Amino acid sequence: MSQPDSPFVGLAEKLRGPLLLPGQQEYNEARQLWNAMVDKRPAAIVRASGIADVIDTVNFARETGHLLSIKGNGHNIAGHALADGALTLDLSAMKGIHLDLENALAHVQPGCNWGDVDREGMAFGLTVPGGIVSTTGVAGLALGGGFGWMTRKYGLTSDNIVAMDVVSAKGEFLKASREAHADLFWALCGGGGNFGVVTSFAFHLHPVGPDVMAGLALYPMDRAREVIALFREITTGSDEELTAILVLRKAPPAPFLPPEVHGAPVVGIAVCHTGSLEDGAKAVRPIKALAAPLVDLISPKPFTAHQTLFDAAQPAGRRYYWKSDYFDALNDTASEVMIAHAEKLASPHSAVLFMQLGGAAARLPANYSAAGNRDARFVANINASWEDPGDDAANIAWARAFWEDLHPHASGGVYVNFLTDDEAARIPSAYGEELHERLAALKAKHDPDNLFRVNQNIAPAA
Repeated sequence: MSQPDSPFVGLAEKLRGPLLLPGQQEYNEARQLWNAMVDKRPAAIVRASGIADVIDTVNFARETGHLLSIKGNGHNIAGHALADGALTLDLSAMKGIHLDLENALAHVQPGCNWGDVDREGMAFGLTVPGGIVSTTGVAGLALGGGFGWMTRKYGLTSDNIVAMDVVSAKGEFLKASREAHADLFWALCGGGGNFGVVTSFAFHLHPVGPDVMAGLALYPMDRAREVIALFREITTGSDEELTAILVLRKAPPAPFLPPEVHGAPVVGIAVCHTGSLEDGAKAVRPIKALAAPLVDLISPKPFTAHQTLFDAAQPAGRRYYWKSDYFDALNDTASEVMIAHAEKLASPHSAVLFMQLGGAAARLPANYSAAGNRDARFVANINASWEDPGDDAANIAWARAFWEDLHPHASGGVYVNFLTDDEAARIPSAYGEELHERLAALKAKHDPDNLFRVNQNIAPAA
């Protein structure tokens, strides 16, 4: 509820959902994001209950000149869900999921995360290609392209969008697809939150599992060169049903690891095979053949369980700073860089992930959607993670130094959802020149005044 002298009184009277203001307990809860590095104070937060609230909020921001930010799950590393002094449109209460089994479609609202989608779909052995952390928000991942365990088999998350319900910068409610408002649809599939507020996604559902061959095997860091050689072997010409991730970090105090290795640097390979268990067993045989792991958790398990593999390492409320690049290969020099910096981790929670891509996503034309760099074979995520604000400088410095040494071996592109708030200059490289120019032209058409600018912003073309 608004205060009597608030400039938002007129808006509050229209809304079905609450309008939250500073000083209210719900306001403080609503402005908490996954990345505790981000501490922003909006002027007001609209917790939308439906499309009408979205339309009224967009119209109000446009007509009054208020800075507008859009929050789905608030999981983005850059924290663009909020901005100081902004009017925040919070979609987190819009969590509906409807499965159209006859047409193999999932209709998903923007407040959902991928764990929600997996839970509903896997009741029928179906799901949507999402990310690798189940608490990641559906909207942010999908609008930025999105990749995960099923990308090599079924394409990017955005490649699996059939249609979207969108509220435009003019406050119009549109249904965008390849047949209707096609240029807007193209831009939304990878262009982030620059082109409208999506109130519902229609995704292709695909069969998987329900059990898959998946998990993680870890080894001491002194075996890193041996493990990296194996990672290269299994990611060269591998079955598109198999995805592997190279992991370098400190061993967590997990019950499945010997106490004497807790806190010691380790290296591992995480895998997921989304085909039959028999084919999966063959695909992971080379990993099983590498003797004496600290732990081998690769086994048949429910896909929903595997989707939570990295959740414990990415809890809400920690401080995060990332650096990232795409790669065509992991050469010997880059491998040595990774080992050297992984041995100097500034926090027990930090890690570097080097994830296999390619497959179905790479077979589509470069301009199939706004999602850039779809021909990349790998993506690196240098993931600094810590708890004490007093450790900010040391952890950020570790990530930046790591990236400075690794970046010369990259392919030149970057994943837009991995960009931090200090990397605006890298936004064009998330798309490449041709796609970025097309996006800027479409921004000028659909949002010429840049109403949707609290994001990895694409400025309207002149």
